[in-house]
Amino acid sequence: MSDDDADDHEVLLPRENFALLGHEDAEKMLLDSYKSGRIPHAWLIGGPPGIGKATLAYRLARFVLAHPDPKSPEVQSATSLAVSEDNLAARRIAAQAQGDLLVLERVINEQTGKLYTVIRVDDVRRSVGFFGSTAGEGGWRIAIIDAIDDMQREGANALLKVLEEPPARTLLLLISHAPGRELPTIRSRCRRLLLRPLSGEDVASSVAHATGRNATDADVTAAVVAADGSAGRALRFLDEKALALRQRVIDLLAQLPNPDPRALHALGDAIGGSEPQTLAAFMELVNSWLSEQINTVTSTNLRMSEAAQAWDKINRAARDVEIYNLERKPLVFSVFGLLSKTARAR
Repeated sequence: MSDDDADDHEVLLPRENFALLGHEDAEKMLLDSYKSGRIPHAWLIGGPPGIGKATLAYRLARFVLAHPDPKSPEVQSATSLAVSEDNLAARRIAAQAQGDLLVLERVINEQTGKLYTVIRVDDVRRSVGFFGSTAGEGGWRIAIIDAIDDMQREGANALLKVLEEPPARTLLLLISHAPGRELPTIRSRCRRLLLRPLSGEDVASSVAHATGRNATDADVTAAVVAADGSAGRALRFLDEKALALRQRVIDLLAQLPNPDPRALHALGDAIGGSEPQTLAAFMELVNSWLSEQINTVTSTNLRMSEAAQAWDKINRAARDVEIYNLERKPLVFSVFGLLSKTARAR
């Protein structure tokens, strides 16, 4: 999204977004599980980026903190996880002032003014103390990790301590763009909930709700067509430059395992500028392709292994480029070299 778009239309963050589109079955599964009084303590909510995973996680957290007794009439008669925006727990969550909710995500580095490239290990270790403390009014303690893909192995190992011995009335909501690449020790301790890409109609409605635009506007329609079922991606594709970059990357991905070297050079030149959103858009498309390789049920073990290894190497290289302000063009060639190896494992 361009700076002008951001100025004209404030985009809602997941903690502020009370609308959930296209995931009614997943919402019903969570609601029914909570109504039963035996809801699993950990959920791995997976799926492509930008389809509403974090919005669903916050929706469950709001509902549980607003209705801490699963056997109460309000819960038993509920048909969705919807909570009024006027609810005290909902207001606290939106204001990041709910003491019984811990959110682990990348934060701003005060020295650089940019987001850290990973979720810091020290932040993850806070979860141990958080779950060991006394909960507030309803007795529930909830953590949202957005996304566990941003967590280093040391952080994942620290998280295991909570997953292995969770206190009573605990909920851990782990968001993952590629749940197939998470540590087996984490996957085995979570109930998996995989969300599918949104329909075009739901993406358009999500963009309209998030930005205040009309869902039938020409630029919204173009962004929706390019978004492949991701509302988050559609928001970024409201910028024409992002759409042009997307087409370059998609053309090269279609050529795997033998992308055109001249087209790679042109893409490297296009990404070589200083705009951070350009590199971010490139990495999102690459990770989306890798996520599809990892998550598809028809993948062979070899292909899944190659894709998982490529994910780690590619994202580590991209973090180094961002941290140390390295040249981006060599990253493009390195990324497509790893993608080519993954494609050959089919």
